[in-house]
Amino acid sequence: MSQPPKSSTELLGWLWRGYLRRHMGTLGVALMFMLLEGSMVGAVSYMMQPMFDQVFVAGNAEALGWVAVTFLVLFCVRGGAGVAQKVLLTRISQLTAADLRRDLLARLIRQDTAFHQVHPPGFLIQRTQSDVNAVNDVWRAVITGAGRDLISLVVLLGVAVNVDWRWTLVMLVGVPLMFLPIGMAQRYVRKKAAAARDLGAALATRLDEIFHGIVPIKLNNLERYQAKRFQDRMDGFVHSEIRASFGTASITGMIDVMAGIGFMGVLLVGGSEIIGGEKTVGQFMSFFTAIGLAFDPMRRLASISGTWQAAAAALERIKELFDAPILLTSPDTPVSPPNGLPAIDLDNVSLSYGDAKVLRALSLHADAGRTTALVGASGAGKSTIFNLLTRLVDPQEGTVRVGGVDVRDMALPELRNLYSVVSQEALLFDDTLRENILLGRADVSDDQLQEVLDAAHITDFLPKLADGLDTQVGPRGSALSGGQRQRVVIARALLRDTPVLLLDEATSALDAQSEKVVQQAIDALAGGRTTLVIAHRLSTIRNADKIVVMDRGRVVDEGTHDELLARGGVYADLYRLQFQDGMTLVDPQGAAAVGSQSHHASASGGSWLRRVGLRLFG
Repeated sequence: MSQPPKSSTELLGWLWRGYLRRHMGTLGVALMFMLLEGSMVGAVSYMMQPMFDQVFVAGNAEALGWVAVTFLVLFCVRGGAGVAQKVLLTRISQLTAADLRRDLLARLIRQDTAFHQVHPPGFLIQRTQSDVNAVNDVWRAVITGAGRDLISLVVLLGVAVNVDWRWTLVMLVGVPLMFLPIGMAQRYVRKKAAAARDLGAALATRLDEIFHGIVPIKLNNLERYQAKRFQDRMDGFVHSEIRASFGTASITGMIDVMAGIGFMGVLLVGGSEIIGGEKTVGQFMSFFTAIGLAFDPMRRLASISGTWQAAAAALERIKELFDAPILLTSPDTPVSPPNGLPAIDLDNVSLSYGDAKVLRALSLHADAGRTTALVGASGAGKSTIFNLLTRLVDPQEGTVRVGGVDVRDMALPELRNLYSVVSQEALLFDDTLRENILLGRADVSDDQLQEVLDAAHITDFLPKLADGLDTQVGPRGSALSGGQRQRVVIARALLRDTPVLLLDEATSALDAQSEKVVQQAIDALAGGRTTLVIAHRLSTIRNADKIVVMDRGRVVDEGTHDELLARGGVYADLYRLQFQDGMTLVDPQGAAAVGSQSHHASASGGSWLRRVGLRLFG
């Protein structure tokens, strides 16, 4: 980490202020039950003296009854108080974990795409699930230790001091000697636990990639390779967990060593006093019981100190995510979005990702209510324009306007309500078909829904589904075909009924029959909207009102299909390559300006290119 580790006090203070303080009332009641439970342990040790001196040694039959009843009451009260405090603490811990996960997810969702490129899904899942669980379990242990165990320890030591304060000092003579090694062990645990958390996030990321890429893994016989890579990371994780466990266990081990030294000293001192008649057996048993019971909460408290260091590593990473600044936000005084069908303008827009320049002083105009197509090689910056319009990213220079309004002047929700986006990757959720279309909307009538289903051609395949609209579509829509998933996304867009439509290669991954049906649905969707289309297949955009040709982040040509062909520029070359050669080629350098080189490739290398199936606009 670039910053020094935060102190335990700082982390606990943040957790208390943000989440625990709201449960103060319930926590207070739980602490009362902890106090009651801890006190009963001390009372049990105190009752050892009358049990031995009055009942077992003196043989007092009358004392037997009240001593037995007292023990019964003490254990019943302790049992009831223990149940009550556990239930209350579980309630607080679960509510706190739920609030922490909710707030963390809400924060992560608001981060920009650059943040999510640096933090992969597996990493964020690890933080949201495992790290929150670790914090949740340990804070409950900390509260329990600070409550029940600390109270028990104080009461039991009070009983021991009441019997003989000198015996108590002999018993605890080794405590000061433990401070330095325990502190060293705590720092060791925190360091190893932090490493284990990082490796756990790497494991989660690896699993996410494996399961999402299971088909390519099978097709390329990569099962052993991926299993080996996972095993290598798992080995590192296991070693870190073992080292952290060693550090935590060593703390409780030190307590046991201290206890052994103390017991030996008390037996030597106390035993001689009992033999000499200075102390009774009952006094010794009361002291011995109190100290014996005291070492259990003492060991738990020491263990908590080690376990807390592991939780602190998790909590520190959670807090780092909360502290990560959200760069793309709504303005303090947002401007109202434009009314009606808006035109779209980009004026001298430049954008770089690190050292890579994506857009270079690009200017572009899309007429209101018309279809503008963007063509060009991969890396030309077409998808980046969509990201700028929706403010997934902001330019370093230039202005992006929709309907004459700068996108940075509008509130983000209102800006994004202007768009419907249909992309090549049709993202569906593991839910019913109906929910994937409605996405939580409750204001859609049956007639509206039916109209959307018809327009998106979903009714063509709906009778084939076992449960109709209530059919589960599976993870990422795996129960549906590619064409069916695209139609669901189009139905969503129709239901949104926005003035601007963004189409990003919506049909490129479909077979000819599915493409025809989906294209009909898209044509219905695009009617009466300002539409921007990214297309690699030139046949899909030849009827666009304007075609903009891009190359390396710049606009190099624009016009209608016929105008661009008549000019004989880049677009004409690309068109000939696709329709005269009957295929689509790719420029290995990512350049769209193939010119005379494209003819050379077609003549001398065409057969090789056909074999490998490279695509110019891939």
